[in-house]
Amino acid sequence: MTRDEVIDHLGTIAKSGTKSFLESLGSDQAKDSQLIGQFGVGFYSAFIVADKVTVRTRAAGEKPENGVFWESAGEGEYTVADITKEDRGTEITLHLREGEDEFLDDWRVRSIISKYSDHIALPVEIEKREEKDGETVISWEKINKAQALWTRNKSEITDEEYKEFYKHIAHDFNDPLTWSHNRVEGKQEYTSLLYIPSQAPWDMWNRDHKHGLKLYVQRVFIMDDAEQFMPNYLRFVRGLIDSSDLPLNVSREILQDSTVTRNLRNALTKRVLQMLEKLAKDDAEKYQTFWQQFGLVLKEGPAEDFANQEAIAKLLRFASTHTDSSAQTVSLEDYVSCMKEGQEKSTTSPQTAMRQRRAARTWNCCVRKASKFCCFPTASMSG
Repeated sequence: MTRDEVIDHLGTIAKSGTKSFLESLGSDQAKDSQLIGQFGVGFYSAFIVADKVTVRTRAAGEKPENGVFWESAGEGEYTVADITKEDRGTEITLHLREGEDEFLDDWRVRSIISKYSDHIALPVEIEKREEKDGETVISWEKINKAQALWTRNKSEITDEEYKEFYKHIAHDFNDPLTWSHNRVEGKQEYTSLLYIPSQAPWDMWNRDHKHGLKLYVQRVFIMDDAEQFMPNYLRFVRGLIDSSDLPLNVSREILQDSTVTRNLRNALTKRVLQMLEKLAKDDAEKYQTFWQQFGLVLKEGPAEDFANQEAIAKLLRFASTHTDSSAQTVSLEDYVSCMKEGQEKSTTSPQTAMRQRRAARTWNCCVRKASKFCCFPTASMSG
């Protein structure tokens, strides 16, 4: 940076250089850029752990003697001076407050970067020092992936990469049943990568336990288990959402009252229901696996989500006397297609009643004389 740029950008709290740069670009260039931090407070967050911040910088094209020194204790004043800096670029030094020594630990720094900045577009490197032949050799090691899988073109990602990424974020050894990778541009811009697991987690029936997606904003990790983006009856869904419309300093409270959040929730819910509908249509065996693991959870949907009742109803499966089996394989559409001509009502029965009827001597006679009926197991029943 030049002296004027240092004063303009570092000397003004909430002045966003990134935002100004994006505004200077054309619409297509701004859309394609991979910059973060448009809110102007990121730099000053350094004072949370530092009592003094020092910056040494030199703009490209400037002579070494045109370097700039900037220093501040974060108390409303700063110092600017001309210096000689041989290399172009910017060096920022944080003088840590007492009690913040943990941020000098190599492992701690690596873990923070891995958690929050593993997928930003620029590489993050950490200094390595090794002793060789009595001399200290300094090298730089890249410690972030520097490319988010979900930002890549779908055609460039293999099924194995999708599966491995699922296992990484879901901490699951099993492959997912299916997934949906989607990028939306328009009034809202976001990317979602949603997975349907093949096995229910141990805590699925604990409604108080946080279940949700990983939330990223411009590839920067914000939080785990962002339950605001998925209804409770879809709490088995794993994956992430990366939004361009939410602020980097978003909190769970802000998400709760956000119009952006509500719109994203509606869109993602429809996306999951479409995934399940496609799975049921394309691979009945896989869908049956899904139903055995998550069917009772999905049955909570019609009572909770009136807007999507019809879509959820199509996904429900029941046992029927038509199949002469207690397996829940019959959809409502299947059942209706088997109704007798002129039949306007259907008969339902709990599975326990079904078993009792099967055991009765008159069962075969009843089946011959009566209309078929579906069995609706209660939530407390597992089979």
